[in-house]
Amino acid sequence: MESSALVRMLSYLCWSGHQCNSLPLAGRAGQLASFKANTLAAAWTGVQRQEAVCKRLDDNSIVQNNYCDPDSKPPENQRACNTEPCPPEWFIGDWLECSKTCDGGMRTRAVLCIRKIGPSEEETLDYSGCLTHRPIEIESCNNQSCPPQWVALDWSECTPKCGPGFKHRIVLCKSSDLSKTFPAAQCPEENKPPVRIRCSLGRCPPPRWVTGDWGQCSAQCGLGQQMRTVQCLSYTGQASSDCPETVRPPSMQQCESKCDSTPISNTEECKDVNKVAYCPLVLKFKFCSRAYFRQMCCKTCQGH
Repeated sequence: MESSALVRMLSYLCWSGHQCNSLPLAGRAGQLASFKANTLAAAWTGVQRQEAVCKRLDDNSIVQNNYCDPDSKPPENQRACNTEPCPPEWFIGDWLECSKTCDGGMRTRAVLCIRKIGPSEEETLDYSGCLTHRPIEIESCNNQSCPPQWVALDWSECTPKCGPGFKHRIVLCKSSDLSKTFPAAQCPEENKPPVRIRCSLGRCPPPRWVTGDWGQCSAQCGLGQQMRTVQCLSYTGQASSDCPETVRPPSMQQCESKCDSTPISNTEECKDVNKVAYCPLVLKFKFCSRAYFRQMCCKTCQGH
């Protein structure tokens, strides 16, 4: 095979990814060198490499290198290309989650002005470094109205004041901004908060005996009896039967009234007091000498 029937072709391959101008190279008659470009998307300072290919002389088609004389293959060279700095551009991140699910919230995203300074290196610039309009970083979201919701007011105090009881509260169906009250049917029943819960403020005090004031002495003169009420009451004031009898206060006690020693005047009728039924016994046991019995049983004791 004659090498004169073939021609060698030279080209530059720009590593930086930009089109490179075709430059003819000096050589034998019929030889031609040209620049070629790759399709990489990079945009920083790169290197162009000179590549030799073997072509047919008659139709300029590329053939395998073994059809050309290897001794005549020119050396590979390289040169810098795309040395101008890359222009800044906006980096826009994804939107973050909305701050509210309804009734209007806000969402944000990252917006930066960056410039590539290497295959895997970049720098952040001031916003003024990017000449195009700055993308928005915050916007409203989920502007639809929220459905009605249950709103629970504060719990009441536990009643009764001791022992097991209950707390109560009011639960309303309200608009999301709490400005309107709706019928309960417009809020989901399965989500309604409880309106009553059990509670306890500790053990109640036991029932106790409660006494009234002593009544008037039954005797107008001398010894008699006086009474008072004794009740077993719970801490709420209700009647109870749980008070111990061993500590029950007495409901009756002996009393004594001061007797009047002034003798009965002749104008006063001497008679036994109707309510005293024991005057015969007073006479029998010789108690007429005592002022009280003598006054109570005046007729019986007369002359004795």
